[in-house]
Amino acid sequence: MLNEFLALADEWISERTGERGAAWFRGAIGDVANATNDRPLSVAIGLAPRRLGKADLSLPMTDLVRAETLRPGLDLSDWSIDQLAHVALMATSHRGNDSAFVAQFDNFCKTAEINELIALCRGLPVYPNAMLIEPRAREAVRSGMKPVFEAVAHRNPYPCETFAEDAWNQMVVKALFIGSTLWPIQGLDERANPRLARMLVGLAQERWAAQRPVNGELWRCVAPHADSEGVAALAHGWNAGNDKERLAVALALRREPHLHVDLAMDEVANLQARLESEKVEWRDLA
Repeated sequence: MLNEFLALADEWISERTGERGAAWFRGAIGDVANATNDRPLSVAIGLAPRRLGKADLSLPMTDLVRAETLRPGLDLSDWSIDQLAHVALMATSHRGNDSAFVAQFDNFCKTAEINELIALCRGLPVYPNAMLIEPRAREAVRSGMKPVFEAVAHRNPYPCETFAEDAWNQMVVKALFIGSTLWPIQGLDERANPRLARMLVGLAQERWAAQRPVNGELWRCVAPHADSEGVAALAHGWNAGNDKERLAVALALRREPHLHVDLAMDEVANLQARLESEKVEWRDLA
């Protein structure tokens, strides 16, 4: 997969930066591939924004599909040109020694500028044997920097595929805690679990007690595993919520038709009909 990804990166960078950009990128890839230390990678990562620019990659749908076909879950829809180069360079630096790559990746993340760190985290699905750098990925989602958190959590198959339940649950809760969104998290429905549902109900209760708003996206993870306290929280969210919050509860309940919540079900049905007719999804309610 790595060689195919590097070929796509070369193609897309060449199309967007012309002969000079392509020549620099190919030379940097060659230098990194043949390096005996970290310096060529460090130099290339530092120079990439200046040599290639920071414009959006802006791949057409056909190329987004090519990326997804090559590596299921790989979503380059909001990458920039220099981010693609950073990921390609880092991936090239893996020369068959997993432990050396893990140490190198960890060291780069410790010293990287924020834009470099965002790129390196977005590349997690691409790196060989990337499950070995899972501790650094968990560190990134603990970051106080929202863009770094979202580089791992959003549009990225890595957490769903790699994180244990505790780490997954903490990531989802933190997304809401820092004001991020849930809908770009891949595998959100598949990885929903009872403990996460209880954690999110607790978060909602804390917000209500502090008279703070509750992000309706959390009901998506609560409804499939709602216990009695979760059912009561769904009812409270409906009764105390505004129109948008009620739409979120209705959307969550639409996927769980057998869940009994003490609500005026004709009102719920009317909102669910509205969701259907207007094709409202979770991203619209975030």
